[in-house]
Amino acid sequence: MQNLKKVLSTSIATLSLTLIGTTSITSANESNSNVSTQQHATTPSNQKDNNSHNPNRAQNLTGEKYTTVAHRGASGYAPEHTFYSYDKSHNAMGASYIEIDLQMTKDGHLVAMHDETVDRTTNGTGRVDSYTLKELKQLDAGSKFNAANPQYANSNYVGAEIPTLDEILERYGTNANYYIETKSPDVYPGMEEAVLKTLNNHNMLNEQSLNQGHVLLQSFSPESLNKLHQLNSNVPLIRLLDKGELRSLTQQDFDQIRQYAIGVGPEYTDLTKQNVKNLKRAGLLVHPFTVNNEADMHRLNQYGVDGVFTNYPDLYKQVILDDEQKNK
Repeated sequence: MQNLKKVLSTSIATLSLTLIGTTSITSANESNSNVSTQQHATTPSNQKDNNSHNPNRAQNLTGEKYTTVAHRGASGYAPEHTFYSYDKSHNAMGASYIEIDLQMTKDGHLVAMHDETVDRTTNGTGRVDSYTLKELKQLDAGSKFNAANPQYANSNYVGAEIPTLDEILERYGTNANYYIETKSPDVYPGMEEAVLKTLNNHNMLNEQSLNQGHVLLQSFSPESLNKLHQLNSNVPLIRLLDKGELRSLTQQDFDQIRQYAIGVGPEYTDLTKQNVKNLKRAGLLVHPFTVNNEADMHRLNQYGVDGVFTNYPDLYKQVILDDEQKNK
């Protein structure tokens, strides 16, 4: 009788794990592109497991052991947040994700730009939100890269345009994955709604795209992430952590983040083998930024991270191959 009880317990446990493992991200209402409809969408009961304290869920949606996040594209080799950088990371290097920072123009367009001002990367000056899209398109987003990186300078980069989120999604479609940050959401009221509406217009919020990890939304702002979660609880979110922030967080904080996000993006020098283990215990993916050194990449893989943000996607992909060979 004792053996029979053990067999029954084992069978029940196995069935439970199978059910958990087959839980997937449920689609938003595909037939309606209106974001206001998404605001009222409820998460099905099987979706709630996606946000539970369950370390078995800490796996990259792309199915990869290590995710290569091309930081502003292959920005070590080409002007950041331009099609030159994105093409290189996606077409030439096969990065897992194109990483995109978003700002908003004076006339409400979402554009790929890291800074709130255009000064660092273009020949213009002033805030992004002081420009209309037409005015922003007149700026040269490539020449400064050539001057700063003569070893990678290319005359084709001169006059590179700042792309909109619409243009990026139109160019790569569902052949690429997008790791999108709501940058300075407090500066741009309505940014969350605009991002979801744009993604939905490009069929990026349907069940297939979400299940395959085509979209991850990230932010340093918990308020922005919670708003996104309320607008559409099916979209996977990543909580970015400022340098030094991780070391002040407790296991309870990690569990709280897991209520709305599937992972965290810490500054890579804050990671230790132990706190990576603690984050994984909370069921969180760990994607540190911005890792450009080969030795750091190897070390972080040994800690158990799930991938990294890098300006050199080809370098990290080679590190992954090297680590796989060593572990054979």
